[in-house]
Amino acid sequence: PKDRNFIKLNTNENPYPPSPKVLEAIRAATGDALRLYPDPECTPLRTALAEFHGLTPEMVFPGNGSDEILAFCFQAFFDPDRAILFPDVTYSFYPVYANYFGLTHRQVPLGEDFEMPLAELCRGGAGGVVLANPNAPTGRALELEDIRAILEANRDCVVLVDEAYVDFGAQSAVGLIPAFDNLVVIHTLSKSRSLAGLRVGYALGQPHLMAALCCVRDSINSYTVDRLAQAGATAAIEDRAYLQEMTERVMATRARSQVRLQELGFQFLPSLSNFLFITHPEKTAQELLNGLREKGILVRWFNHPRIDNYLRVSIGTDEEMDALCTALQELLS
Repeated sequence: PKDRNFIKLNTNENPYPPSPKVLEAIRAATGDALRLYPDPECTPLRTALAEFHGLTPEMVFPGNGSDEILAFCFQAFFDPDRAILFPDVTYSFYPVYANYFGLTHRQVPLGEDFEMPLAELCRGGAGGVVLANPNAPTGRALELEDIRAILEANRDCVVLVDEAYVDFGAQSAVGLIPAFDNLVVIHTLSKSRSLAGLRVGYALGQPHLMAALCCVRDSINSYTVDRLAQAGATAAIEDRAYLQEMTERVMATRARSQVRLQELGFQFLPSLSNFLFITHPEKTAQELLNGLREKGILVRWFNHPRIDNYLRVSIGTDEEMDALCTALQELLS
């Protein structure tokens, strides 16, 4: 919305700026070289990512945000004749991609408390499995051993683990990549590294899987990550201290906000992401959504079965979360 200044807690952006080293790198990359195409292999960025994750550059595939990489994965890895599985409450792009690319898919219901249906995902026989971990919009996360069990049960298909929010307290599956040739882990720089405006994401997996993604990319657009994005993303990956400082700050605000929301009577799921999934027994989510908007605060409401009485609230600064809680208290009084 452009009609006023809002506190924006609806798209899971980081409330803090990117590392100063990112801005320095982008400024340094702004020069005569912009007349040339960027390195299609993103060599310095892939090298930095490989070092960060303890892998080799051949196990890294950067792209124009994790959404693009997810689309490439749906094209590269899934057979239209074998149903892929993903939860019924999860990232909304998964069914969009499946339908767009003509893939058979089955949405597996989450449990009563929105827990992941491990038994169903471990039956085997699927054409692929797609998981957000932590899940969105619920914020719940799987333990690493649960991911391992899903991989073991689905050895004959690719398992995508979308770790957009993993840096906010969850366990990453990246360490399982050497043991599983069917695992692809996807990360984004939009959340924990405050670079939603730069559009950089990446996939991690064994070299044959990354080569398949290169085939899809090069059939569409070989230059998906521009020069400035490559420079900025490389600097962000290399500044590990800043990543730790910012994620710890967000997690501290998340914990603080949970206490205040609980005092207001809200119920919420355990979150290891940079958002909370909240509901209140006395006010509908839509009422709260509209009331908050009138007060200049944007949150996310999903008008879908099972979750239509929940709001997803991105973690802002302490001051923004205080403003949210004050507004909610007024709406509940």
